[in-house]
Amino acid sequence: MHIEFLLEEPSAEAFLSDFVPKIAPAGTTCNFIRFQGKSDLLANLTNRLKGYRDWLPEDWRIVVLIDEDRQDCVKLKEALDSAAGAAGLKTKSKAGTGAFVVLNRIAVEELEAWFLGDVEALREAYPGVPAGLGSRANFRDPDAVAGGTWEALERVLQRAGHFPGGIGKIELARTMAQHLEPGRNRSRSFRCFVDGIAALSPASR
Repeated sequence: MHIEFLLEEPSAEAFLSDFVPKIAPAGTTCNFIRFQGKSDLLANLTNRLKGYRDWLPEDWRIVVLIDEDRQDCVKLKEALDSAAGAAGLKTKSKAGTGAFVVLNRIAVEELEAWFLGDVEALREAYPGVPAGLGSRANFRDPDAVAGGTWEALERVLQRAGHFPGGIGKIELARTMAQHLEPGRNRSRSFRCFVDGIAALSPASR
């Protein structure tokens, strides 16, 4: 199987290129296409998907991943599904138990929430992060961290003695990809992503 990933930023590629082999079927190949931010991805998604429509091999899938960024998650997902529909490609959401080609997934509110969802991985990668971080009121639900997920994670890591000059998002993404364990992550949007990847197979087409 081959997966084409359509992404909004380099840090997503840095994370997925190392993490996806942990959860995809053995032998899966991947290609990562980065847009110039979320607005660029949304504006050009239908045309990009139309470009695949007429020649997509049977064992290819397309995964679109973007950050929620405090938008209405339902409306954002509808926009992604509508783009695929306009391109003539069926999404997992619209196919139900039937065949699909496109998997649309949203990191709520952004990729860093997935890192906060696995405190053990954070502690392995960045010693000094409190063991009880996940039980604190502000961090119990990593998809609903108040005041911005990226900013909250930066404060946590800086208090632990890391990234004094500010988080390097690509470095962070690559490091966390090595440590995240799919089965223990508390982020619902992360678990939806993992389950979606697991559903990608030639039989799902």
